[in-house]
Order: sequence, then structure tokens, then C-alpha cells
Amino acid sequence: MRVCALVSDLMDRSKISAAVSDATFVRTADACAAADVVVVDLARFGDQVAAARAVAPAARLVCFGPHVDEEAAAAAKASGADAVLARSQFFRDVVAAINA
Repeated sequence: MRVCALVSDLMDRSKISAAVSDATFVRTADACAAADVVVVDLARFGDQVAAARAVAPAARLVCFGPHVDEEAAAAAKASGADAVLARSQFFRDVVAAINA
């Protein structure tokens, strides 16, 4: 399973890498074209959710962000996200969030 992550924060990247050792970290949605799962940090890449869906239409699109940012969560859902989780929920079990 190819996991592509639009995640730039080093702490977040290390947590994802610990759970999914072969995850690929990218800075643009275009790099996610062949992914099975795309993870998006809404705080930094929320504007790329629709583009990620467009380049990887069959991928599971999982987004995470601050639990108080309901607007970003709603926008991600409207742009095609399969799952939108609070940051704490996503990092509680990264593998479960990716595989759900």
C-alpha cells in the first residue's frame, strides 16, 4: 500500500513514519498520483485536498487538523475527503485512521 502524506511538520512526519515506515512525504498534491492512501494536514495543506482527490481519485483520502477548525474540516469533506479527523484522534492510531 502506497501512502503519500502532505505533511511538513517534522514531529508529525516522525509519528507517521513510526506507524507507516514507507510513507512518502510530499509538498504538492500532484506527487500523490499513484497513492493508495493520501494523508493531508489541513493546517498546512488544506488548500490541496481537492487537488489530491483529482490526482488520486481511487485513493483513501484522510485529513487531520485542529479539532476547533470546523470550517477546514467541512471544506475537506466537501472537497472529497473520505475521513476528516481531529489531530489528536488521527495520531492516537495512525494505522487505524489510514486503514479504516
